Amino acid sequence: MEYVKLGKTGLDVSRICLGCMSFGIGERGDFPWALDEEKARPMIKRALELGINFFDTANSYSDGTSEEITGRILKDYANRDEIVLATKVYFRVRKGPNGAGLSRKAIMSEIDKSLKRLGTDYVDLYQIHRWDYDTPIEETMEALHDVVKAGKARYIGASSMYAWQLMKANAIAGKNGWTKFITMQNHLNLLYREEEREMLPLCKEEKISVIPWSPLAAGRLARPWGKDDDRSKVDEISKIIYSGTAGADRKVVGRLAEIAEKRGVSMSQIALAWLLQKEPVAAPIVGTTEISHIEQAVGALEIKLTPEEIAFLEEPYVPHLVLGMFQN
Repeated sequence: MEYVKLGKTGLDVSRICLGCMSFGIGERGDFPWALDEEKARPMIKRALELGINFFDTANSYSDGTSEEITGRILKDYANRDEIVLATKVYFRVRKGPNGAGLSRKAIMSEIDKSLKRLGTDYVDLYQIHRWDYDTPIEETMEALHDVVKAGKARYIGASSMYAWQLMKANAIAGKNGWTKFITMQNHLNLLYREEEREMLPLCKEEKISVIPWSPLAAGRLARPWGKDDDRSKVDEISKIIYSGTAGADRKVVGRLAEIAEKRGVSMSQIALAWLLQKEPVAAPIVGTTEISHIEQAVGALEIKLTPEEIAFLEEPYVPHLVLGMFQN
């Protein structure tokens, strides 16, 4: 396993982060493919054995059961001081006023609930899941700073927003002496590269680590074009994100398969190897329901693509609509 500093901090994280959205009780959430605790247990155990110390979840995943399952399993198999545990806040978790968003009330309430579900006194990285257009960013940043000062989070991060929003948030934090975002969890993969225009250069300049979600485009970069799995048949969110660019995306997937075959490795490993060479990507967040996929993800660290291979993979890409900032 390789490790890297997160942002401008001294925190070491594995270059593969295990995404825990795949764990939860399906009937209590939006993800019918999610694994229950019995099935999730060997997944997390194997990740730890492979040297993965970075785990990402959210308060909204499977009605909070992702946090519950992740917390219980990590407590059984890992030393809390050796793992980096991340969760997120923003999306609706209950009906009625104040059941979503990034107000002081919501943040202060949800961090305590997340800690209780995770079975820990603190999270290492507390992230805003989206930008809240209905709450002043000053209120959000001060509340997050207070969470850190209370010892409930070590660092804070952001996810899926425009570059100007990230810069504004950190500028306000800096002006007031509050905690700044050290990470950006954004949408980035071979099929969606719009973040290369502004977000990646900004993060590189500001030394903010990028930890991309959906590095395999919800499985589209892990299998030949047109071959569906159980998740793809019911995953409505990924259909919204990728359905409009199928023609261009198919060419990229074809080239990915060609390189994978020549190299004698899986398509997912080539897709992750491409992402890992992007600056300032620190650790792609890999979510999966099979142990072999975790092993392949770690194996991708050993693959170094040539400049010619990178150019071959990137050449068919066409501009996409900016996606990933949607609010529902």
